[in-house]
Amino acid sequence: MAPTKDPNTLSNHLEFATTHTAISLTLSFSKSSLYGEVELTLKTLADSLKQVVLDTSFLAVRAVAVNGKGAKWNVGDRIEPYGSPLKVDLEKAVNSGDEVIVKVTWDTTDKCTALQWMTPEQTSNKRHPYMFSQCQAIHARSLYPCQDTPSIKSTFDFSIRSPLPVCASGLPTGVHHFVPATSSSEPGTLAYTFRQPIPMPSYLMAIASGDIANAAVGPRSLVYAGPEELLRCKKELEDDVETFIKTAESLIYAYEWTTYNVLILPPSFPYGGMENPCITFATPTIISGDKSNVDVIAHELAHSWSGNLVSNASWEHFWLNEGWTTYVERRIQGKVHGDKHFHFSAIIGWKAFKESVELFGADHEFTKLVIDLNGKDPDDAFSSIPYEKGFNFLYYLDRLVGREKWDTFIPHYFSTYRKKSLTSFDFKDTLLAFFSKDSEASAALSKVDWDAWFYKPGLPEKPDFDTTLADVCYALADSWQALSSSNSSFKPSPSDISGWTSGQIVVFLERITDFSTPLRKDLVELMRDEYGFTKSENAEILSRFLTVGLKAKDEMLYGKTAEVLGGWGRMKFVRPLYRLLNECDRKLALETFERNKDFYHPICRGVVMKDLGIN
Repeated sequence: MAPTKDPNTLSNHLEFATTHTAISLTLSFSKSSLYGEVELTLKTLADSLKQVVLDTSFLAVRAVAVNGKGAKWNVGDRIEPYGSPLKVDLEKAVNSGDEVIVKVTWDTTDKCTALQWMTPEQTSNKRHPYMFSQCQAIHARSLYPCQDTPSIKSTFDFSIRSPLPVCASGLPTGVHHFVPATSSSEPGTLAYTFRQPIPMPSYLMAIASGDIANAAVGPRSLVYAGPEELLRCKKELEDDVETFIKTAESLIYAYEWTTYNVLILPPSFPYGGMENPCITFATPTIISGDKSNVDVIAHELAHSWSGNLVSNASWEHFWLNEGWTTYVERRIQGKVHGDKHFHFSAIIGWKAFKESVELFGADHEFTKLVIDLNGKDPDDAFSSIPYEKGFNFLYYLDRLVGREKWDTFIPHYFSTYRKKSLTSFDFKDTLLAFFSKDSEASAALSKVDWDAWFYKPGLPEKPDFDTTLADVCYALADSWQALSSSNSSFKPSPSDISGWTSGQIVVFLERITDFSTPLRKDLVELMRDEYGFTKSENAEILSRFLTVGLKAKDEMLYGKTAEVLGGWGRMKFVRPLYRLLNECDRKLALETFERNKDFYHPICRGVVMKDLGIN
């Protein structure tokens, strides 16, 4: 495949491609920085080339060598939001097929957007500091110089020196060479080494270090967490992880990354999960005590094929990562729990999809499947749209050709692009070619309006999902709506939701937030008293109930909202609650953000500032 130009990188990735990355880092918790060196092995893709250009962002570059000799280099002016190009001159021109090894020594700075440094006070046991990375979409360049584009994949070797245990997106190969403390602020360190033999893009480079312990949750899986949380996390995950892996394997093909581990991060982690190879980084909000949120793991596991083995070539085609992953996640749910759960999850997803479209506006560029990111920050486009519009497109194709035939295409697709990156157009060509000798399937696919699916903004036609599991939720919501009139004889009681799954409670609450007129404040308080939602440890339920209360302008829930915003860092919950609190009480919203801004990950902090209109 010819390389695809990625508008969100400053590197000359069409001229050179990284094939191996060897990175050696030392963590300094006292300085909240990393320093080290990276050696990039580059394959030349064209003739007569005299310069390598790498992505950097807020890095302090110290030295550069090419093929073992000091080289001329300079860091160009910053180009927002992409950082500064590191331009490395080659002593003599190189031609297609030549290998070039570029070694860079650098430090991170306090403006690094990939790392969050936490004081002991910000962790659960308040004993040790903690650090974790989040590189998607274009933040790896603030961690190390690289070709920061998903179109480039390389194998990795890691050596990470830290005073505390380390996790990384590779297979552990050992712990080596203790170096004694140099001062009271710089304790003794060990070098933790890892290898990633499967090529991966820069955004999947991940590290974490802190007071981390682990326990087995399956024959090829560990959960990592703080010592105090470890047993609870183990109980939450141990019955499901291997089941999810085997189910995904039956749909696609064998799991290739050897181990599938999960790191439960501190609560400021900005996402539900991040699919770092070998070790998913996950939010503690999935540990609800009732296993109701472990399907997040099914999603992140599905990324082991869609996103990690087979990747979008640029963030303009992000749906290829997330739409496919959401589709595979729901197929796993359907196989494990029954097909009604596939549809039930899709119903919840459609609601999030609809809300994202409403937030951007139905004609907005970012509501398309294939988007234009020239000059734009991919973080600004992040929403449920690539997940849900992508899922609905794949589900449409599934129904169009028929499930039995579609299921033969799935392993073919993931085999064709294994260890590669692709665009939406590659996907289209591969699908049509696969079914070209099947006249019935080809005739069905000839009806696909590809331009409309790729480029038309807004919502597509809604499929007829099986609403069996949702109907009881809708009926209860309608009973609450009827309470607004004096004619209703409905008397709420805890038995209304007895035996419900957390997903059904979510659908019930989301139905209420869809009412054209918000629920009356007295009814919100009645619901709180009868159903006990403010006491729920399930973030999915509590966040939806607070949304109901904020839409009703119920002042009694403003304080509770501010409280949870100080304990959650997951953007799925934080952003909509801040937007609603800002509408209800801007002063409280700003005070809450100011009080908690250092708790949030830099990615979360940046988008919430935009949401609140803070410069």
